[in-house]
Amino acid sequence: MQGDFSEHAAILRRLDAEAREVRLPTDLEGIDRLIIPGGESTTISRLMEMYGLQEPIRAFAAHKPVWGTCAGMIVMAKRAPDLDREPLGLMDISVIRNAFGRQLDSFETDIEIEEVAGPSLHAVFIRAPLIKEVGPAVKVMARIDGKGIVAAREGNLLATAFHPELTGDTRMHQYFLTLGGEVSPTK
Repeated sequence: MQGDFSEHAAILRRLDAEAREVRLPTDLEGIDRLIIPGGESTTISRLMEMYGLQEPIRAFAAHKPVWGTCAGMIVMAKRAPDLDREPLGLMDISVIRNAFGRQLDSFETDIEIEEVAGPSLHAVFIRAPLIKEVGPAVKVMARIDGKGIVAAREGNLLATAFHPELTGDTRMHQYFLTLGGEVSPTK
């Protein structure tokens, strides 16, 4: 609908996974996982409301993997107090928008991601959110020292504050493709 969906699709195709855009509820039919990309969380939320995607995505997430990157993480949260719309409420996380500052404060750094093999992952943070609180069923996968949580998983739901689609590293997408058999405990 909005955001850097084409970059995610390009990485998925490099991994020999089929990718297609979801703009309407019927577009969810026949897919086995969903990425809600980075972009602008208010715009994404408004478009989901306008096109009637909220309830179909909630129903989808009850059984299939969903990954939110940056703005997608905000939209997936149960609590996003500074979002002017109701988030989807998929993950038991509380998220703060633009936690690191404005566009000028965007940055890149290397982080260790629990459950993702190999060396540190290069992470791109653009007006990035931060997870401030997690529920008991949420597994924290990565933190930035002194700042907070930047990656978490709850069953089949994955959230990252950064943009793995903007690097050449495909490991986060490979990890997401392995999710599927488990359903979020809150569903």
